[in-house]
Amino acid sequence: MSSVEFENESMDIDMECLNNKHDISFLNNIRDKIDGMSKFNQIEILRILKIHNSVIINENKYGIHINLSELNKNIIDELNVYINYVNKQELELSQAEQQKENYKNIYFIKDGKDNKDNLSNKNSYNN
Repeated sequence: MSSVEFENESMDIDMECLNNKHDISFLNNIRDKIDGMSKFNQIEILRILKIHNSVIINENKYGIHINLSELNKNIIDELNVYINYVNKQELELSQAEQQKENYKNIYFIKDGKDNKDNLSNKNSYNN
């Protein structure tokens, strides 16, 4: 099983480096979000990174490693946009699945007809 891992540890980070780039806690947050993504989304992150020639990608038998602290702000921002897009997509999908489950419980369960009648009666009382 391959995985994509993102490293952000650097022993010699100076203040100028931190001013030009995102802080370490922000990078840790991005790393954690990427680690929690599906393999498909991790591959999409890798495609975003491969577009930029300045990104150093290290690969070994344990996976692909990228030092996030070496990325410039524009690349980090691009990753953050994609992460937010994936999170929004997952939230919308979860809400749609919940709504589908509610419809299933109302209309397709053994007593669904009774539930549907009860729902209709409740709606007629509210009007």
